[in-house]
Amino acid sequence: MTGNQGNSKKNRKLNPVKRLSILKAAEKIFSRKGFHEATVSDIAKKANVSEATIYEYFTSKEELLFSIPAEIVREYQEKNVEILQYVKGAANKLRTLIYRHLSLYADNEDYANVVMLILKGNRNFLKTDEYNVIQRSARNTIQVLQEGIDNGEFRPDLQPYLVRAMIWGTIEHLVTRKSLLGKPEDLFSMADEMINTLFHGILADSRNGAIHLRVTVENKIGPAPVPTEHLEKG
Repeated sequence: MTGNQGNSKKNRKLNPVKRLSILKAAEKIFSRKGFHEATVSDIAKKANVSEATIYEYFTSKEELLFSIPAEIVREYQEKNVEILQYVKGAANKLRTLIYRHLSLYADNEDYANVVMLILKGNRNFLKTDEYNVIQRSARNTIQVLQEGIDNGEFRPDLQPYLVRAMIWGTIEHLVTRKSLLGKPEDLFSMADEMINTLFHGILADSRNGAIHLRVTVENKIGPAPVPTEHLEKG
């Protein structure tokens, strides 16, 4: 694997436009046929190049597969950094990241299929430099959550890694269902409800003014038990 990664870095010095064309063709073929059924010949035809040309850029079909998300996430990450510097407040930044994470899949169905149905359970992918690109992107969420804790927007007892897992896990579940079942048709239709539910649990002031209900029941001989309700302002 290490040798392949080294070759991949060297091959990036070749024509970047042609390399990207090959990657987009591979993304579509893998999405439609799956990794095992897809062939380098299929990809070459889709990219309108020879098989030999593909091997000038990628040493194997597996390396070609692993290079797809890194290329997309690298651009996605650069855009995140650019956008977040103009967004004020950790809560607004987190909302922006969630919408952008959803759009990453919603705007690219083939990419979503490749990531969720092929790469998600691939242990070899976790050992690659390409996976490290995705990990660096994931740190954006941790940094924003920590910023919110530090400035008092989010609860001080919040566990950033757990919250990130909840966010990414929910999004990946929705995207996987869409890839397999075609539902939900519109990923953004659940965005606001997901964000509002999340924020209800992590915002520092989300519990202010809440009403807590405690019901006590006294057992007596004779008439039926009478519940007594106590309303307390939290």
